[in-house]
Amino acid sequence: MKRVALLLALVILSFTTFAQQKTDFDKKLKELGIEIFTPSKPMANYVKAVRVGNLLYLSGHGPGKADGSNITGKVGADMTTEQGYEAAKQTGISILSTLKAELGDLNKVKRIVKVLGMVNCTETFADQPKVINGFSDLMVAVFGEKGKHARSAVGMNSLPSNIAVEIEIIVEVQ
Repeated sequence: MKRVALLLALVILSFTTFAQQKTDFDKKLKELGIEIFTPSKPMANYVKAVRVGNLLYLSGHGPGKADGSNITGKVGADMTTEQGYEAAKQTGISILSTLKAELGDLNKVKRIVKVLGMVNCTETFADQPKVINGFSDLMVAVFGEKGKHARSAVGMNSLPSNIAVEIEIIVEVQ
């Protein structure tokens, strides 16, 4: 009987400890020095996000900043791979801003499921995955294991308004 009571106490302690270790993603953003902002309005006749059941589909986002400007240019001509990486990271901040606006709380994110990363690049540029790592690395830094995702990284001849990167995602939410 003592063994059962001890085992039960350990199970309860484990669940309590696990619940206390829940990550506060808003706090995590502050720790990383990331400031999210009010998302811009869509450029045309569409919405930024559509929820179907527990999945949230986000439209393509570019490397928008809080002031409304974008990072523009063609990777392999106007920009280096490293600058493209930073543009993809900025696109991640834009996406986090939309997620926060849509959900009200980033703690409702259960998992980043799928990412399509498009890089505005020259026809000979072949390091699209290295560019889109800017986004993927940010999602893992913010969400940990929940930020790991399936992904495609492709090159494009051009993107709207000459943005350097466009990313769309599917997110599992509570």
